[in-house]
Amino acid sequence: MNRQNRVSLFLILVACTLVLLFLHGCTRVRPLPGPPSKPPAKTPGQPRPYKVMGKWYQPLPHARGFQQKGIASWYGKKFHGRKTSSGEIYNMYAVTAAHKTLPLGTYVRVHNLKNHKKIDVRINDRGPFVRGRIIDLSYGAAKKMGIVGAGTAPVEIIALGRPVAPQSTTSTAPAYMPIDFYSGNFTIQVGAFSNPDNAAKLKLKLSRIYENAHVVNDQHEKKAPFKVRVGTCSTLDQATKYENRLIQNGFPDAFIIAE
Repeated sequence: MNRQNRVSLFLILVACTLVLLFLHGCTRVRPLPGPPSKPPAKTPGQPRPYKVMGKWYQPLPHARGFQQKGIASWYGKKFHGRKTSSGEIYNMYAVTAAHKTLPLGTYVRVHNLKNHKKIDVRINDRGPFVRGRIIDLSYGAAKKMGIVGAGTAPVEIIALGRPVAPQSTTSTAPAYMPIDFYSGNFTIQVGAFSNPDNAAKLKLKLSRIYENAHVVNDQHEKKAPFKVRVGTCSTLDQATKYENRLIQNGFPDAFIIAE
């Protein structure tokens, strides 16, 4: 092959390469459009849209439900007649319950995983302040659930919301309005003491590392009323991360509460 033919072949190869590169660029897949810059319209039953770095996102409807599995306990005569965290007087014979984080006034369905009994209770108090226990039932609720004798039982709780008037006048089933179970004012309880000096020492130790270290005097609690708490979180997700951080740093009894 002479020199002129070799040059012609080279030019043809270069031209073919440029054509292929051009075609590849033209057929490149376009990226999917990003989230909207304005808040999407909220429909009934959906969680609230939220904004991150100037963009709005709409969570899926099923992500709103609050479910939790753990141990249920109950409390009765010792607290009967005292004020609850909601301000009302505790009636051990009523069907109510205490929870550490759900909004006061929320109704939850409690399913006893041992005997499969179910009951709807209203959260009107805070507790139980024991790690691993997720709900403290009133004596009346615990009796209906068959756990008074045993003291505790494995349960699953599903948050229902706040009661609303039924849509139909013939309906006898209670109706509930879903609420936002994941935002609020959360903090982490690290310890509880009968001696205020011990609580103050722990608070001082924690304040060197963690924000908002403080002591709460829980007048409803007689045995260990001085609660040491840290952190300020506006969402349950933030509080969970804070709780895990404390546990990993040597405070295994830390748990989330709502203030």
